[in-house]
Amino acid sequence: MSAADFTKLADLFPHEIVTHSYVQDIELPAQAGKPSPGTFALITLDNGLDHTKPTTLGPNTLVELGTLLEELRERAGRGEIVGVGVTGKPYFLVAGADLSAVKNLEEREHGLWMAQLGHDVYATLANLGVPSFAFINGAALGGGLEVALQSTYRTVSTGAGALALPEAYLGLVPGWGGVYLLPRLIGPENAVKVMIENALSNNRTLTGPQAFALGIADAMFEPADFLEQSLAWAGKVISGEVTAERPNAVDPADPETAERWSAAVAAGRALVEAKTSNAAPAPGKVLDIMEANRTMTQAESAALECETLAELMQTDEFRATVYAFLDLVQKRSKRPAGAPDRKLARPVTKVGVVGAGLMASQLALVFARQLKVPVVMTDIDQARVDKGVGYVHAEVDKLLAKQRISPDAANRTKALVTGSVSKDVFADADFVIEAVFEELNVKKEVFAELERIVTPECILATNTSSLSVTAMAEDLQRPERLVGFHFFNPVAVMPLLEIVRAPRTDDAVLATAFELAKALKKTGVLVKDAAAFVVNRILLRLMGEVTAAFDESTPAEVADNALRPMGLPMTPFTLGAMVGLPVAQHVQESLHAAFGDRFTVSANLQKLIDNGVRGMWAPGPDGSQVIPESTLSLMSFGTSPSTADEVLRRTQDALAEEIGLMLAEGVVAGPEDIDLCMILGAGWPLFLGGITPYLDRVGASERVNGKRFLPAGVASRRSADNPTKV
Repeated sequence: MSAADFTKLADLFPHEIVTHSYVQDIELPAQAGKPSPGTFALITLDNGLDHTKPTTLGPNTLVELGTLLEELRERAGRGEIVGVGVTGKPYFLVAGADLSAVKNLEEREHGLWMAQLGHDVYATLANLGVPSFAFINGAALGGGLEVALQSTYRTVSTGAGALALPEAYLGLVPGWGGVYLLPRLIGPENAVKVMIENALSNNRTLTGPQAFALGIADAMFEPADFLEQSLAWAGKVISGEVTAERPNAVDPADPETAERWSAAVAAGRALVEAKTSNAAPAPGKVLDIMEANRTMTQAESAALECETLAELMQTDEFRATVYAFLDLVQKRSKRPAGAPDRKLARPVTKVGVVGAGLMASQLALVFARQLKVPVVMTDIDQARVDKGVGYVHAEVDKLLAKQRISPDAANRTKALVTGSVSKDVFADADFVIEAVFEELNVKKEVFAELERIVTPECILATNTSSLSVTAMAEDLQRPERLVGFHFFNPVAVMPLLEIVRAPRTDDAVLATAFELAKALKKTGVLVKDAAAFVVNRILLRLMGEVTAAFDESTPAEVADNALRPMGLPMTPFTLGAMVGLPVAQHVQESLHAAFGDRFTVSANLQKLIDNGVRGMWAPGPDGSQVIPESTLSLMSFGTSPSTADEVLRRTQDALAEEIGLMLAEGVVAGPEDIDLCMILGAGWPLFLGGITPYLDRVGASERVNGKRFLPAGVASRRSADNPTKV
């Protein structure tokens, strides 16, 4: 088929922001006194927007690119060009398929057309009659990386970031050849790492050097003269002076490779089960295709990819993922509801951290790395201060060893972080955050002392996870300067910041908090001052229901695994052990005091804490997880066991009730902010689309509240009249 045959699909998207294909003829440089190898056609992909707006591949974009490639194939046949290259505008090769277009493909046939169009265009690129080259100058995601994989050769910039095949994360499969080409190019184990492990690890991406090390690119050059060096290298390849070394490439027909292939697929399936409890279809489909295509031709694999893509585009999981990723993570997170005008924000040139424990040290590190301003920690004695500063230096050394930071940057970051036993060092700070013991009176004493030292303009922040910011501010001379600034652990990894506005927090303070969040590369969500804010309130309600079912005599393995259809990152008992049973119990007690019996305080859990038990589960003799008899002997149980389905439904209804109450209280601006907080702060699975559409789909919202959280059709094709487990 010709790209022009897909104009009926392109016509469905008259408002697509087209990434145009601009071509220029370039005379390749002469090599070692020899004449130029000939004329080279260089395609630049550019959507005409500023460099913060990524290029994407929609139907009109693909038709234009495909038509151009067909013309270049004809020119190659006439001997007018000796090669074709594809590159992008600054910072982007291509950031993948246009999800705004893909999510609107209502008919299965339209999804099939989209998949077939991509394959048609990429097949032309792969069969021009002359070598094709991808010059990866920046982000290359999904279909963007597949442009490169379909080319004969690839170069990559050392400055390129965000190279990935993230489709499993987005509810799809790499549908334009990636799942066929990548394992053959870099080996099956590396391919599973890129397509499954990285995708399911919160969409981890590769840098240019990492991609080169895997063998995705054949050559790597510095950003300053990347295009010039790439063109010169292409000339050498065409003239036969250099050849591409591909040590990780494999032949699937080789018996040893076949064994490796099967083992890699099996390892991928185990990872999918561990990460998602197999509740999301897309990751398994990626592995299904990879397993099947070992013995397929590329055309056979392409047909399987097209059918699988068309199927997945019609699933609730895909639509939920697009809502979560596009509407929430990509859009709403950048326009926080309720945030004041950013022009009100004050400059922050020095940060103070009260405390030098683990959380405080993590805060000091992220402030120093991202803001690049002096950060000073304090604690009650020099040994604690030295330990905190030492932690920061050790973490910087780890980053240096992993080559994630340059030696100069490492030295500068270390120099920015200092410590003292006197809070007088905060006298010239613009922003001071406390990370001391989670006790209200302790925090109030800290802020009273700080007010005697800091300037009137200095902003005071608390990293409390559950205490009242209003109560902390009530005795301050300037209560308007206090704001909640709640990070999640581990600070360097978790992207959410719950920014808590107390009744008297002023707009300038709040605006500064949001600008700081952005500078720290975190997503700030405005939260009303209410016990445990958003994430911990929801998680503790969830954990409380499961613990209550266990206390009522539901077997531990039933209670703890009942929520597996949700595909959560870890079970409730595992989460409790990770947080720490005393911490979880302390927050639960705070919530019980604030909201009553909806938050039950487990007597069994308290017995474990009193006896120094750190977690419910322990390794059994056969490697399985068991509750030791010594732990069971400490506890007493009721006589009302539940089934897994009953625990799941009970928890769904409890969550629907709690979120309904939170929205009625005005804790956040809307259900979308609840969803965003849970995705970024609790690892709520993207394929569920957020917690509120999930509760809508399973019918809990209407069972408990009599209405859906979101309008029908948001993140789902199904109505509440036809709920389904996800």
